[in-house]
Order: sequence, then structure tokens, then C-alpha cells
Amino acid sequence: MTVAEPEASKSRPDVRVVAGRLRGVRESGAAVFRGIPFAEPPVGSLRFAAPRPVQSWSGVREALAYGPPPPQGGHFGRDASSRDASGDDWLTVNVWSPDPAPGVGLPVMVWIHGGGYVIGTSGLPEYDGGRLARDGVVVVTFNYRVGFEGFAQIEGAPANRGLLDQVAALAWVRDNIRGFGGDPDRVTVFGQSAGAGSVAALLAMERAAGLFRRAVAQSATGTLFTPELAADISAACAAELGLRPTTADLSAVDPRRLSVAADAVGATMDRWAPRWGRAAYRSITFSPVIDGEILTVTPWQALADSAGRDIELLVGHTRDEQRLFTAISGLLGEVGEEEAAKALDVLAPGADGAQRYREAFPTARPDELYELVHSDWLFRMPSLHLAEARTTAGGQAHVYELTWPAPGMGGALGACHGLDVPLVFGNLDRGQTALLIGEAPSPEAEALSARMRTAWTSFAAHGDPGWPGYDTDRRLVQRFDTESTVSAYPEDPSRRIWQDHTFSPLPLMGDQGLPGDRLRSARSI
Repeated sequence: MTVAEPEASKSRPDVRVVAGRLRGVRESGAAVFRGIPFAEPPVGSLRFAAPRPVQSWSGVREALAYGPPPPQGGHFGRDASSRDASGDDWLTVNVWSPDPAPGVGLPVMVWIHGGGYVIGTSGLPEYDGGRLARDGVVVVTFNYRVGFEGFAQIEGAPANRGLLDQVAALAWVRDNIRGFGGDPDRVTVFGQSAGAGSVAALLAMERAAGLFRRAVAQSATGTLFTPELAADISAACAAELGLRPTTADLSAVDPRRLSVAADAVGATMDRWAPRWGRAAYRSITFSPVIDGEILTVTPWQALADSAGRDIELLVGHTRDEQRLFTAISGLLGEVGEEEAAKALDVLAPGADGAQRYREAFPTARPDELYELVHSDWLFRMPSLHLAEARTTAGGQAHVYELTWPAPGMGGALGACHGLDVPLVFGNLDRGQTALLIGEAPSPEAEALSARMRTAWTSFAAHGDPGWPGYDTDRRLVQRFDTESTVSAYPEDPSRRIWQDHTFSPLPLMGDQGLPGDRLRSARSI
């Protein structure tokens, strides 16, 4: 494309990337470039394909606005049928640099957003990289395909397209970040929730080898799908439209319709429980797939087998991961023995897992047991097991736990899932942050954010966040709180319950037939 070149000024930094010239803007001491395409729009003939390199442009491309978010489900008040009017250029990156000049050689931090693999965009105010950049790093955020577009198992299309987008974004960083003052040999990839699960998957992917030197996984998800489960869920989503999960049937379907169909399936997960098991219980419609080609083994197995052993790892979680989800579902203060017993039965490891939880936490109320097993299954133990796998194989990892309770909602959320994001980015007064931090950040919040930013940027620069590495003897971790301390891993009862568990891809449970026989009808079309 040809873009008109406006008059340059000192407030409009100009850089050259492989595809052409860019002009950004200066904001609060950092040069900012938004909405830079790192791949061709995955539409038309490229729908459901692996990302393709972006074509070059002539002139100067204005890099002032975030690219449109990829198609996604309707969660947290968002309407899945709505579509961003600014186009289909979903695959874009954003860069914040304190000194955008070649040869400066600053550490680079590349953020992968979360959202359960079904929602998310890099343009959220919470992910503004300006505060981190002022601490002396180049910050990169980007969009990747989520939901049906990124993770549905579709016949004729590569699996894990969202992960392939992430690899393409990291390859763009390798090829272009020097022009923004960054060092392509000092790239740290960091992410939270599904973003941390993506970081873990990248550690296991041969295609990502050499694209980053360090990795930070904040509350890594433990969910991966077998191809059979992924295909069954995709078939159910396509069946909502009377179609098959093939490129022939779906390539011309408006992405909004597929998002709505996936939401419809997600809203009726209870009836899919006999087939989809834990995925249905937690209403998980999409996750990375162990497909045997793009992702061949789980991250825990890969690390145990010494994959990416030269990549330095920082990993951790919050203490009360589940609390936010309990509040969102309206169950805060409402969980009784029946809900706790079901959660233990479905999620606790092994035949005696429920009993072991009750013995390990003899005074715990039903709501506490409910939150413990949910937190452990989905975030806390998958994160800890990454560190365990790395250190057992002879590598090094640093571990942390955030125990500072969120002041929002009168403190009812505790140290909940997602609280680490505004603290790490330093964005305590924008976006959805007020729900967690409160309307006016306290001095304690500001001080804790400064400590976490220092740890993350120090790790990105030198591989040392400021506390000892984790080992299976002392199990030392950094506890982030009003008074941060280094101590033995605080959640040892949970660790012991899960120590012999293997996080395997979630399977398809059986072939009992689908509601209304819609899947069989779709297959006959």
C-alpha cells in the first residue's frame, strides 16, 4: 500500500522495518508505534491458513492506532456479533521504545495477552507499554487469532493457528526490533493466563526455537486438547450453523457467525459433560492442541526432556486465582458443600484426590475447598510444574507468588487472577484496573508495582529477578505483598497433592451422541 508522507518532526519518530518506513508518536518519554502489520490479513484465500509475511509498502506508514481486534466471542459484556469497522488487519504489533535508534541494544519484552484463548486484544489500556519502557526496555504487544479463527480444529487447516501467529510476531521482532533500539538476542516473552499458557507452548515448539532468550509465565493455564476433543468441539460449533468443520464449509462464513456459534456451544456446556469432561465443566471451548506437528508434546514433558534448556524461566501465580471467576459467576459467598464436592470430584487428581484435599485442609469451608481445587487445577499447579520440570531436568527457574490482596470490591477478591497484570505494567489507573486496584491507587499498590516492574525488567536484562532460583530441596519463591519476602513455597499442601500428577491433554470422553444429533446431521451434509 502507498501511504502519504506527512511532514516529519521531533515529536514524530521515524523508523524503517523490513516492509517499509513507519512514523509513530512520542508519549511520556517513549516513542510509540501502533498497529504495525506483521502478517497479511488472514481473510479471503488466507482464511484459516498459517500467517503469511506482510507485503511491503511505499512511503511512510502512519503507526498511530491499534489494529482491529481479531474476531472473538461475546464475554464480559461484549457482543460476539459485533465487528470492528476498521478492517481485517488483525495481525499487528505495537512497540514502545525509550530510544528508537539502531545499535542501542535494549532488552526487549514481548507480551502475549490472555483471555482463555477466546478473547483478547493488544489494544487494551491495561497493556500500554509506556511505563515499562521508561524502565529501560523495548516493549512489544501484538494481536493473534483467538477462538474459532485461532484454535478450532478444522479439516484442511493447520492446527494451533493462534500459536503460529505468535511465532510470526516473534519472527517479526527478530527481524525488525533493532531499528527500535532493541537487541534481538535479548528477547523475553511474557504472558498471563492463556498468554502464559502460550508462553509454555512456545517453549515446547521447535518453530519458536531461537526467537527468545527468556520467558515469563504468569498464571499459566494447564489446559491442552487432544485432536479428538478439539475436533469434536469444533464440529459442535460448526453444527450450530448446519455446517461441517472443514475449510470448504467455513472459509466463506462471516467470522461473527462462527463466534456466535461457539458462544452458543459454550453456553450449554453442561449437556456436553459426558463427552468433554473437565473442558465442559470449566466451559473451555478452545485451547492449544497436541496435534503432533506444530505442538508435539505438552510443555511439562518438553521441559522435562530438556527442551529450551538455555531459555531462562520466571514463573508464578497469584494465591487466590479462582476468586475472580467465582465472583463473575455470582457464586462468591454462595458455594456450598454440593458445589465443593463436585469440584473436588471433577478436578482433584487421582481416585483419592477429593479425600486428600479434605485431609490436607481439615478446617476449610466448602467455598475454600472449591476455590483451592479450581485454582490448583487451572493455574497454580500447572505453573509450579513448569518450574519443577525445568529444575528436575537440570535447568534453572525462578518462582513467585502474588499474595497481596486486591483492594477493589472491599478486598473480597483477594490475590485474584489477573491482579498481576496492572502491577507488572504499572498501569494502575486505566482500563478494567479499577475493579482490582480501586479508583485511586494506594501508595502500597504503587510500591508493589515498582518492585514487580524492577523484577521483570531485571530478569529481561540479566536473567536475575532478584531472588534465588527454585530447586526441589528448599523450594524458595518470592512472595509479593506489602512486605515482600523470600520463603519456602507457601502452597505446599497443594503441591504434595499434585506432585505425582501429569498434566496431559484433555481427552474426548466417549461417543454417546450429541444433543439433538446435530453433529451427525452436519456430517451428512
